[in-house]
Amino acid sequence: MEKLFTVAGTATQHGVTKARFANDLVARIKILNKNGCTDINLVELPKPMTKLQALQYLQEQGVAGDAGYAVANKLAEKTKIAKKGEIKVSGKPATAKSVTAPAVKA
Repeated sequence: MEKLFTVAGTATQHGVTKARFANDLVARIKILNKNGCTDINLVELPKPMTKLQALQYLQEQGVAGDAGYAVANKLAEKTKIAKKGEIKVSGKPATAKSVTAPAVKA
């Protein structure tokens, strides 16, 4: 089962804005501050959510700027991973006409 989070948002560290997840808002803010993060924008989620659900929620809330870009990128990454297990079948099915058997010499 996938881990659930109650807090999600973004923070900037060394000029790079990233999506962040946690289960304790106050403790996560303290850790991010201690690690030199700026532009910390975390929100409590309406219910426990997976990272994919939390990213979708954040995007629905209209996160803008670098934070919006970070959320969109992480959401695209998580969506790609979620779809990785799906099998796509493309092309047309083989028919008797399209299958050629090797010639047999007598």
